[in-house]
Amino acid sequence: MRIRRIALAVALTATLTLLCCGGTVSAFFLGGLGGLDDNTMTLSAYGCGEGGPVSADGNLPAIGPYGKVQVRNAAVIINVGSKMNVPPRGWVVAVATAMQESRLSNLGFLGDRNDHDSLGLFQQRPSMGWGTPEQLQDPEYAATKFYEKLITVAGWEDMSLTAAAQAVQRSAYPDAYAKHEPIATQIVNLLANGAARAIGSGTDLRCAAAGEVAASGWTIPVKAMVGSGFRTPERPDHDGVDLIVGRGAPIWAASSGIVTIAACDNDASGRSCNVDGYPGKLGCGWFVEVQHAGNLMTRYCHMVERPSAKVGDVVNAGQVIGRVGSSGNSSGPHLHFEVHVNNDRSSSGAVNPVSFMKDQGASLDGGQ
Repeated sequence: MRIRRIALAVALTATLTLLCCGGTVSAFFLGGLGGLDDNTMTLSAYGCGEGGPVSADGNLPAIGPYGKVQVRNAAVIINVGSKMNVPPRGWVVAVATAMQESRLSNLGFLGDRNDHDSLGLFQQRPSMGWGTPEQLQDPEYAATKFYEKLITVAGWEDMSLTAAAQAVQRSAYPDAYAKHEPIATQIVNLLANGAARAIGSGTDLRCAAAGEVAASGWTIPVKAMVGSGFRTPERPDHDGVDLIVGRGAPIWAASSGIVTIAACDNDASGRSCNVDGYPGKLGCGWFVEVQHAGNLMTRYCHMVERPSAKVGDVVNAGQVIGRVGSSGNSSGPHLHFEVHVNNDRSSSGAVNPVSFMKDQGASLDGGQ
């Protein structure tokens, strides 16, 4: 039987940001997660889950560090989630969890290297009531048990991936899941036609609308239209985008993470940021930086007052962290929004927020 073909496009992760409305040149690195040839299924990271996941029985390719067998296990996890009518955010959580627990390999008993009696994709333990050893080495059974526990966790869809995974797994290393979120998101997109950009359940999916959190765990920071763009010919040093919205509008964390900076540029008292700024004034005014999974960071500039978010706060996607203003280098109320990658807060780490956010299913273009 001829397997349907769809177009491949994988954008690797993005993060961190730079101060205010200035910066120099940086690149948004796009990279394939694995090579495909004419004898394998061609996958698509575009769309919002239309048509459901691809079959786990197809001739699936290797993706990045994961071989064909591992990718097939990921496809099984995704298909089980779809059949159980679990929202695609759960698919991302489950795939990332299996990445951490087993590298998507269906592990048997490893002798002295084994963690207690842990087995299978999720390293579930027969002694803890997950099932028999034979059952736990059946990927469909193991994925089913993971989802059954996940959907009993109150509010799991609004949690960070780490918190949701830990509520199921009770790992000794609860922070380890986060680093897998970006590639798990891309694998879900590839194996389910962009489902990590969607909301909904099972195969009843649609693209996330403005203000909704997509399965990727990302949402828009404000409901607004893009004004000044990223590194335009007129502003080649503009390392973010200006989102035009009225004074006092809420600013939402674009994804879950930890607040690393909440400050007024060069003024600990905040006095110089409690008034409107002007073009040519240096800095972001009141601003916040949030560190996300995958070495990503977002920056939010020109707030009207001291941010409600504080350094060290753990925030969820869509949580209010401040309000729109015009402090710092600004000619009127707007949010200057940046995304940086690779833990690089310099201009070299900045990427185009419009492209990045579109790939997460949280398009900045037409946010009204």
